[in-house]
Amino acid sequence: MKKLMKGNEAFAEAAMQAGCRCYFGYPITPQNEVPEYISWRMRDLGGVFKQAESEVASVNMVYGSAAAGVRSMTSSSGLGIALMQEGITNLCSTEIPCVFLNVSRGGPGLGTIQCSQADYNQMTRGGGNGDYYLPTYAPATMQEACDLIQKAFDTADKYRNPVGVMVDATIGNMMESVDIVENKAPDPSIPDKKEWCLQGGQRPDGSFARVKGLFNVPAESEEFVEYLGRKYDKIEKNEVMVDITDCDDADVVIVAYGTTARIAKQTIKFGKEAGIKIGMVRPQTVWPFPYAETKKACSHAKGVLCAEMAIGQLLQDVKIALEGTKPITQYHRLSGVMPSAKDMFKLCEKIAKEGK
Repeated sequence: MKKLMKGNEAFAEAAMQAGCRCYFGYPITPQNEVPEYISWRMRDLGGVFKQAESEVASVNMVYGSAAAGVRSMTSSSGLGIALMQEGITNLCSTEIPCVFLNVSRGGPGLGTIQCSQADYNQMTRGGGNGDYYLPTYAPATMQEACDLIQKAFDTADKYRNPVGVMVDATIGNMMESVDIVENKAPDPSIPDKKEWCLQGGQRPDGSFARVKGLFNVPAESEEFVEYLGRKYDKIEKNEVMVDITDCDDADVVIVAYGTTARIAKQTIKFGKEAGIKIGMVRPQTVWPFPYAETKKACSHAKGVLCAEMAIGQLLQDVKIALEGTKPITQYHRLSGVMPSAKDMFKLCEKIAKEGK
């Protein structure tokens, strides 16, 4: 049943309906409604809520509960996610599944509490040490965010890897009608019993479960990191998600995600009124990025407009995808200044004319 909810509260409810039973976090704008909502709602479900003393503490609490096999989650904004990076890389190295929700605000540093997409590199490239990746979903609507948060728990369990969900502050703080799947069953491909988890006692064969992330023998460490690389290859092959709109005969293709993609839909309407064919590629996973899909969708365009609320972070992936085959124009607004559909259209109009 559809219900009008605020974004952050809907995301919290979606997580709990997907089986999240441990949440640990620390307050930071613009995601404070997530822990606030969970703080009372989790009691009804028999789970655990804990406001930690810091983001560093919260990620390590997630580490503990997730290692015991409980679906666990934390949320923050970019500043808090930065403090969690050591925990994230350790979770990746020990293959502990959990979910991170990043409701992004502007930076660098303290920046602003307003909407931004400047955490793109943080989520897709990571700030922790070593070779690891964090699969990351980038929804554009509240409904999609709720669906992808629930999917994130399945993806985490499927690959035994932390998974990120990145929304900007606008989506986190707006209100929309959502239909949250209640008591969502895990993906049937995921084993009912987590044989790897730490629940005390011996296994039937006499062995003990353990997590290991330290290798003092170089050859053992190399073998393990190579194994992780093969896992990430599987994720790149199987988990790419992208929404492609009106690109078959487009004069110009916009590449955008999140709130910027919502605004770009109005730009596409302006194009139809003016007789300019504008399409859009909207990555729903920013890692793995839809490189092949983006290149194919842009193959007939005269040029590409990369639109984002950051200075050229998404742009780097668009460049990789297109491999120099198409001219790329960047359009960005920063630190809570919202992109303009009219400004985007003017650039699209220029690209279409120059391409003739």
